[in-house]
Amino acid sequence: MGRIVVGVDGSEGSKTALAWALDEARLRNATLDVVCSYTLPSGWFGVGDSMGVVVATTITEDDVASYAKETLTNALAAVDDHGVEVTKTAVAGHPAASLVGAAESADLLVVGSRGHGEFGSVLLGSVSLHCVHHAPCPVVVIRLPSAEK
Repeated sequence: MGRIVVGVDGSEGSKTALAWALDEARLRNATLDVVCSYTLPSGWFGVGDSMGVVVATTITEDDVASYAKETLTNALAAVDDHGVEVTKTAVAGHPAASLVGAAESADLLVVGSRGHGEFGSVLLGSVSLHCVHHAPCPVVVIRLPSAEK
């Protein structure tokens, strides 16, 4: 019995990666850890004109954590688990570092090639590229079919 970790952020790429990871976990008779990482918003953001009006955000850590948990629940509700043992984890931190950390002692890490994140490289998103270079296990990067990009 092995362990597979998959990153989910609600994007089409992560949904495709989740479906692939579930199939792979079933084939390997492995458990699947579904991870959604979130970062806390900075306390301030600019609004308005060039005068630089600044407003405090009312978004709390609990709000962001709840959104991440909802993202996990929605992603798993949209796929058949094939009878695979699934755990879901919402974790505070940068997605790349969170996934690499979650992949400790995993047999495989699965990520989408592009998600809801910062600008990445031409071929891979920044999170998937970081995972390929730093994960302690093999990494599978799932690309969307051309029509779905």
